[in-house]
Amino acid sequence: MEGSEAGSFLKVLFKNIDVLAGPVVSLVYPLYASIRAIETKSRADDQQWLTYWILYSMITIFELTFAKLIEWIPFWSYAKLIFTCWLVIPYFSGASHVKPDDILSAAEKYIEENGSEAFERIIHRVNRDATSSSSHDHAFYDDDYRY
Repeated sequence: MEGSEAGSFLKVLFKNIDVLAGPVVSLVYPLYASIRAIETKSRADDQQWLTYWILYSMITIFELTFAKLIEWIPFWSYAKLIFTCWLVIPYFSGASHVKPDDILSAAEKYIEENGSEAFERIIHRVNRDATSSSSHDHAFYDDDYRY
């Protein structure tokens, strides 16, 4: 490769690092580490990876619920990648610092303040958004919007 081609390749690589590293950091490595954790007798690593998968699910639900807002935040994918790295990289083991009881109490508090119907509406909206985005060619589509 010539110097300019190598520079262009590196530029494209760094601009898309979130797209390239995201699946590895958020899915491939946690899957591998979760399987290894299941094979050990330690409960600490089991709890860390179970907490990670709970947080990953919550992030995914958040993204599906607020997709139209998130698309306007240019640094969202990078912030998510950094947060995910904090959760999974063994040096930090961020997921081990989050207690499942905190997550559960936050969900219970939300239901207490807003009612179970509000929680069910969120779930319904996530399901609706997931099915509508997979059935259209574009990621963000609003059936209720008048053009």
